[in-house]
Amino acid sequence: MRPIVTTTVLLVLAVSGLRAQVPADLVVYGRVWTGDTARPWADAVAVRGERIVAVGTRAEVRRLVGPRTRVLDNGSALVTPGLADAHTHFVAGGVQLVSVDLRDAASPGEFLRRIAAFARTLPAGQWVTGGRWDHERWPGSPLPRREWLDSVIPNTPVFVNRLDGHMGVANSLALRLAHISRDTPDPPGGLIVRDSVTGEPTGVLKDNAQGLMGAAIPPLTAQQDDSALERAMHYAASLGVTQVHSMGTWEDFATFRRARARGTMITRVRAYVPMPTWRQLADTVLAVGRGDAWLSWGGLKGYMDGSLGSMTAAFYEPYRNATTRGLLVTDSARRRQEVLGADSVGLQIATHAIGDRANAMILGFYEEAAREHGPRDRRARVEHAQHLRQQDIPRFGSLGVIASVQPSHLTDDGRWAASRLDTARLLGTYPFRTLLDTGARLAFGSDWSVATLDPIQGIYAAVTRRTSDDKNPGGWFPAQKIALDEALRAYTAGVAYAGFLEDRLGVLRPGMLADITLIDRDLFAIPAEQIALAHAKATIVGGRVVYSRR
Repeated sequence: MRPIVTTTVLLVLAVSGLRAQVPADLVVYGRVWTGDTARPWADAVAVRGERIVAVGTRAEVRRLVGPRTRVLDNGSALVTPGLADAHTHFVAGGVQLVSVDLRDAASPGEFLRRIAAFARTLPAGQWVTGGRWDHERWPGSPLPRREWLDSVIPNTPVFVNRLDGHMGVANSLALRLAHISRDTPDPPGGLIVRDSVTGEPTGVLKDNAQGLMGAAIPPLTAQQDDSALERAMHYAASLGVTQVHSMGTWEDFATFRRARARGTMITRVRAYVPMPTWRQLADTVLAVGRGDAWLSWGGLKGYMDGSLGSMTAAFYEPYRNATTRGLLVTDSARRRQEVLGADSVGLQIATHAIGDRANAMILGFYEEAAREHGPRDRRARVEHAQHLRQQDIPRFGSLGVIASVQPSHLTDDGRWAASRLDTARLLGTYPFRTLLDTGARLAFGSDWSVATLDPIQGIYAAVTRRTSDDKNPGGWFPAQKIALDEALRAYTAGVAYAGFLEDRLGVLRPGMLADITLIDRDLFAIPAEQIALAHAKATIVGGRVVYSRR
């Protein structure tokens, strides 16, 4: 039954002392889930300028409608705090929007057809990059080879990534341009896959070996980065996303700062830069602060290991039917020193960890930093926190470490993870329910463009745990399902908290910034299995309607 709003509307008067009956600039009607545990439901929200001034019943808020007030009436469909994403590669995602799309290529033939067709649209000599292929969709799951690419596109350099970003394949021309041959040694934390007979590179490069391509691929210009950001922001708005955390580079950071200076941002961004540059970030914070609610910084992103799909995630025990335990892509002693150094100067640390060994190690480094430097509001994060030993799950809550996780990943991984890991280890895979029950804070995201940026698809995944092959209708390890309101909170207040903005974002309450998402149906009133059919109807950031679906 629909909750009844009984609380009298709360109003925040403007600093100028204007009376509450001054008309609002914007009023939103609908079934409002506020995210405020003290007042979870309402029927209307009023906005003046960039802030919320009232939350209450339709009758109460209607008094603030004036002749110039814009009204968005969502009927009985859901209105939420602005949906946010705690883990993206935002500028790279904007680039991928205009790159070859291989994500759903269901066979090697389709994979090659798309690459060849895309290459024909490019100027001579321009690289084919991006892609996001998934060999687990192909019969027999073979890894692609350079010979495949050479057969359709021998004269254009190609390096396209697997969808998780931890493996890519190059054609022979690209390998030559990058000076990769049978004599090239594997870099630390990386692997050049070689033919078992000839010893020649097959074209597949895993984790840090992908960096060997870096010197050969021309970097994007600042103008190209700016265009990618513009595309990414408009795409995010179309999905109801109002804020993202971007795990990127200093070039990305410069791109965000240019947009902020021009006043063109329609998506809020918290920018993270690479962990090894912690001294540079500390100097930046000292010189110019930590930004504002549109663009903030002060966080670092590092890596412990690779990915499950590439068999480079670091585990204590070998993968099934294999001898490898994965890779530590960063030397553990170096990563420990970087964590301790960054923590000593008050920076936030976010670390990629997927395998159980990688997760246990980074939790140990965080614990050591807290012990050495004493209590403070760290909000250290583990990005992905994907495969955890049972004894490590409660450590997130006890250490105050945020589990920054991506529910949509499980819809893909659940199709094939049993070929990599035994059941005992899979019991600790994406353990959302147990993390919450043991006191952890969840911040949900997408890892876009690794997975879809659409938060509604992530909510669906967290609530149902269904896999994309429809072979787990009751959910993949269903004991780890969470409730709809818990998933929404992880996509709103959880992200705000992970970015130190919970005093301004994440709930609909008078005085908060007016970031609001309108959805085309009431997610609470439909079967969980139908959540994936929902879409964003309108997106509001700072009181401005930045997207409206007609």
